[in-house]
Amino acid sequence: MKKGDHLFLVDGSGYIFRAYHGLPPLTRKSDGLPVGAVAGFCNMLWKLMVSARDTEVGVTPSHFAVIFDYSSKTFRNELYDQYKANRSAPPEDLVPQFGLIRDATRAFELPCIEIEGFEADDLIATYCRLATEAGGDTTIISSDKDLMQLVSPSVSMYDPMKDREIREPEVIEKWGVPPAKMIDLQALTGDSIDNVPGVPGIGPKTAAQLLEEYGDLDTLLERAGKIKQQKRREVIIANADKARLSRELVRLRTDVPVPETLDELVLHPLNGPKLISFLKAMEFTALTRRVADKTDTDLASVGKAKVEVETGAEAHGPDLDTGEPRPAPDKDTSFPGDRAGKVEGKTPQDLANKRIEEAANSKIDTSAYVTIRDADTLKEWIERAKDIGYVAFDTETTSLDPMQAELCGFSLCSEPGVAAYVPLIHKSGTGDLLGGGLAPDQIDTRTALDLLKPLLEDPSVLKIAQNLKYDLVVMNRYGIDVRPFDDTMLISYVLDAGKGGHGMDVLAERWLGHRTIQFKDVAGTGKAKTTFDYVPIDRATEYAAEDADVTLRLWRALKPRLVADGVVAVYERLERPLVPVLAQMEQRGISVDRQTLSRISGELAQKAAALEDEIYELAGEKFSIGSPKQLGDILFGRMMLPGGSKTKTGQWSTSVFVLEELAAEGHELPRKIVDWRQLTKLKSTYTDALPEYIHPETKRVHTSFALAATTTGRLSSSEPNLQNIPIRTSEGRRIRTAFVAEPGNKLISADYSQIELRLLAHIADIPELKHAFENGLDIHAATAAEMFGLDVEKVPTDVRRQAKTINFGIIYGISAFGLATRLGISREEAGDYIKRYFDRFPGIRNYIEGTKKRARDRLYVETIFGRRAYYPEIKASNPQTRAFNERAAINAPIQGSAADIIRRAMIRMDDALKQEKLGARMLLQVHDELIFEAPEKEVDETIRIVRAVMEDAAMPAVSLSVPLQVDARAADNWDEAH
Repeated sequence: MKKGDHLFLVDGSGYIFRAYHGLPPLTRKSDGLPVGAVAGFCNMLWKLMVSARDTEVGVTPSHFAVIFDYSSKTFRNELYDQYKANRSAPPEDLVPQFGLIRDATRAFELPCIEIEGFEADDLIATYCRLATEAGGDTTIISSDKDLMQLVSPSVSMYDPMKDREIREPEVIEKWGVPPAKMIDLQALTGDSIDNVPGVPGIGPKTAAQLLEEYGDLDTLLERAGKIKQQKRREVIIANADKARLSRELVRLRTDVPVPETLDELVLHPLNGPKLISFLKAMEFTALTRRVADKTDTDLASVGKAKVEVETGAEAHGPDLDTGEPRPAPDKDTSFPGDRAGKVEGKTPQDLANKRIEEAANSKIDTSAYVTIRDADTLKEWIERAKDIGYVAFDTETTSLDPMQAELCGFSLCSEPGVAAYVPLIHKSGTGDLLGGGLAPDQIDTRTALDLLKPLLEDPSVLKIAQNLKYDLVVMNRYGIDVRPFDDTMLISYVLDAGKGGHGMDVLAERWLGHRTIQFKDVAGTGKAKTTFDYVPIDRATEYAAEDADVTLRLWRALKPRLVADGVVAVYERLERPLVPVLAQMEQRGISVDRQTLSRISGELAQKAAALEDEIYELAGEKFSIGSPKQLGDILFGRMMLPGGSKTKTGQWSTSVFVLEELAAEGHELPRKIVDWRQLTKLKSTYTDALPEYIHPETKRVHTSFALAATTTGRLSSSEPNLQNIPIRTSEGRRIRTAFVAEPGNKLISADYSQIELRLLAHIADIPELKHAFENGLDIHAATAAEMFGLDVEKVPTDVRRQAKTINFGIIYGISAFGLATRLGISREEAGDYIKRYFDRFPGIRNYIEGTKKRARDRLYVETIFGRRAYYPEIKASNPQTRAFNERAAINAPIQGSAADIIRRAMIRMDDALKQEKLGARMLLQVHDELIFEAPEKEVDETIRIVRAVMEDAAMPAVSLSVPLQVDARAADNWDEAH
């Protein structure tokens, strides 16, 4: 090596964990092998080797090496046996990638250097010294603070994740001291990740102040008695030996007997076939094409390399060049000596904590956002996103209805604080009748989307969004299929269901400490409100680009928690795959017969009018039935009915619960009021409102499904809400007759039979219930037979009805009071029924009590698939609040498991139907029921496939001890099919 040469030293162990935690998970398609960290590592090396001159470093290396830790035991453990003793095992899916990353290094024709007894940092420090002595410069590819002590005029650092060079000014800006004092600063602060003790209570800021005042650690310790602050003085004097020990632990060795000389680190030209052979084995298609183009290699002429995969504590795997085994690491449960986690924390929890801290401390400057007004600039932003490998994306439209919204523009962000908005159809007017035409300097919509489409459909670039389903539907209507993606709303939902909302505004305040710009702030309110295309572009840029910026920051903060909290599988298998499924269902919609609705509406109006007359007669006067105040005055003021209570406003309560109680006691007027309310609600909510939801072009109704609206994982729907159409009343069922199949098709309703009771039998392990389900018995008759010692074939109808009410009520923690109300019996008799039920099925009581205890201990419960439902108020001092949370916690594992099972079925359904070349389309999900539209000639085969998918949906993740049963029928309308 000579003057003018430039050495790149890659902190390989550090980058393994940066790649693993900082990028989305990735598996090899052929066998499911985790390769996300390998992919990130390869892309980083490629960028450094091919375009280093275009990075912040601005040079092309002449020498290059990748440095790894050999094992977790080094000379530092002899100095301090607790050094790194707090390290936990690496994530299970990362272990097989350690050896593969070393193989990748060799495939790039790069030296892969590690030495027993020393950390990678010591090797890096030694090579820096040698290069400086030879007159060369060195760039360390890392952002680890432990390496900042090496920064000098000839040694710099480069953070490839942020494309940021680190020299002395950056070290001072970050830590308050120059590189020469970083050893002393770390000796004072210690390092919780490496278990370096330091001086308790001394943080970086205080340490920097002390070093500035006293010069260095030795002087500080000698003059510690003169420190003015008593507590600080005492703690430093008491821990002086710890500080000296810590200094030796953090000081990097520069005299390691490195195995390769500097001349052996000369960067050789890429061996195209060798690298492509490895990349093909990993199935990294995009990078393989780039390498082939750059090296002029014929892809077809190169086969896949045979690459061994290490598992557990195996050796690092065979050398890619020689085929000889590499030395085995120490038999340690953690990754061999990896100090990689010191970049962002060794464990997933370390990274999660660090990211959350970074998010909370970062500031958002909306004035820094960019407006992209020409195609060339948009191309640059798109290429930037491709290089980085991920991009936050958001759309701005003219409507909340994605099926009718027109795209006003979109925003992009691939780096916190660096975001842009691309306006497309903003108007120059104010939205009134005199509004002008298009504002100047906007990209034509088709031109912009033609440029954007390859990025949004690029499988190598992760798209990050908040509530992506809306954007999916919008972009699908413009011919763009957004894949792959992450959704911050769903990540938050998986992590914190039950702890609060998951909207972007709420999450921004919770995790970023930032109040986002509100839509009303840019679009106005009331009569002055405009659609987004009339928002001035400068204000639109601040609002829209902020959405993308906040989304990216939330993703960086929350995504590592999936691993740290152990809920990756819930997100990857139950949430993320369902997004495109629901988007397709929303786009398909369902046909609704206007004439049927009109006829039902008229009938409901007549019945409501008849009820009104009866109500007036019973009340003895006419009044506004819909007025709670007037109704309360009549029931409890004039008629003096029992059980009246007043609300905070001083009015009598006339809730459904109050009216149902009065009706159960034999009072006729409250019963009529309840019936009237149901009829008028059906009329206003469905028969009158549904025609307004019929799309002008598709002539179908397109509901919107919400994934993150309930604590248990159940879906909900809105605009219109199709989840709450009553099915226990004849009027509610009649509304379903208006949902019809198109000519030549049938609607198929596939409904899980008693799935929650089946799951109760499985989760609580109730032999009697399991036996009944396994043998296809009438579960309610079987329950009654068990409770009352009857022959299952001879259970009276009224006794079966009581058992059915208890069966379903017990899942929701029903009380004696509630059961008495439902069955119309005394509270004492209801209490006796519940006691008898628990005596006969003691496993259910054990489940209930065990669930309540776990919920109180952990503040959450889990479904059989690991979904968590949080109940933070389950230990509330208010008895009613506590009881409500206990009932919800009892129900959540059962209802949530049922919701997870139907999600799994929905995710698999379209592929199963396509595989059988069937034309059926899944249209709706309503709790335990799926609705399909299928060609008449394919109905029988469709039902067979649908039933098979639904009944096997829990497999292979969970093998249920009771069979699932699906009832499926086909008809011309929804009611007849159910």
